[in-house]
Amino acid sequence: MSATPAAASSLQAALSYCVRQVRSYDYHHYLCLLHLPPPMRKAAFTFRAFNVETAKAMDVVSDPKTGLMRLLWWKDVIDKVFANKLVEHPVAQALSSVVSDHKVSKHWLKRSVEARINDANRDEGAIPETSAELERYAEDTQSTILYMTLQAAGIQSTVADHAASHIGKATGLLLLLKALPHHVNKQGVIPYIPASVAEECGLLTREGGRSEVRMDDRLPDAVFKVASVAEAHLHKARDLASSVPREAIPVLLPALPAQVLLDSLRRCEFNVFDSRVSRGVHGVSPLWYQLKLNWYAWRNKY
Repeated sequence: MSATPAAASSLQAALSYCVRQVRSYDYHHYLCLLHLPPPMRKAAFTFRAFNVETAKAMDVVSDPKTGLMRLLWWKDVIDKVFANKLVEHPVAQALSSVVSDHKVSKHWLKRSVEARINDANRDEGAIPETSAELERYAEDTQSTILYMTLQAAGIQSTVADHAASHIGKATGLLLLLKALPHHVNKQGVIPYIPASVAEECGLLTREGGRSEVRMDDRLPDAVFKVASVAEAHLHKARDLASSVPREAIPVLLPALPAQVLLDSLRRCEFNVFDSRVSRGVHGVSPLWYQLKLNWYAWRNKY
């Protein structure tokens, strides 16, 4: 009988860890999750924490091979969780509990970590050829979180899934743009501007079968083109709003931080190196962001 309170305490500690990770590394989404009905939050925070762990795997190490090993470890964790095997990591513990309590597709978890593994396996400095390639990566790493949250909440709606797909793509594309300065500082190259867009803006150089994006004053034009793809996805998601089940709306609230980031990029004329983009929450004061988020949640909009 004594094992049950201990197990409950361990699980509570694991869930608290997930919440802290999301608050520390994904604050704009942390505030979104607070607007979910309490029964949905456990799964939502767990999926976001899993995403935090895999997203920062390559950033917290100096050797890319170590980061890749970490991602492969998380891929193995998914198999163990679904095989009901114990993994001594708080996010894995929380994931085991969520998988036990809800119908969650192993496919979405695998797809998200495999996307990051494939990205980590790219040749250093390699860039995607097309915007569609970048959109797939955004969907695999961001839309999947929304799919799983809807699934865990028992919301079966093709329309909600379509809206989630568009919101995840928009979110992923805009976050990649915001992170360009970080990647340039770390790698010395611009990694997430597609070759087709760079070529259209006169920024592409090809040498020895290798494509590279030049850094000059035309870069904001390329950022604008990728951001416009994200904006189109936000419009498509909102066009579906009238057909989305009411209970799914809070899950889709991440459309709001994506819009805030897009608006901040626009104010800075799509210069991702403008320090205003990284201030506060996506370029706005935390108070303003929370007020806007509260307004959307209160009106049941995304």
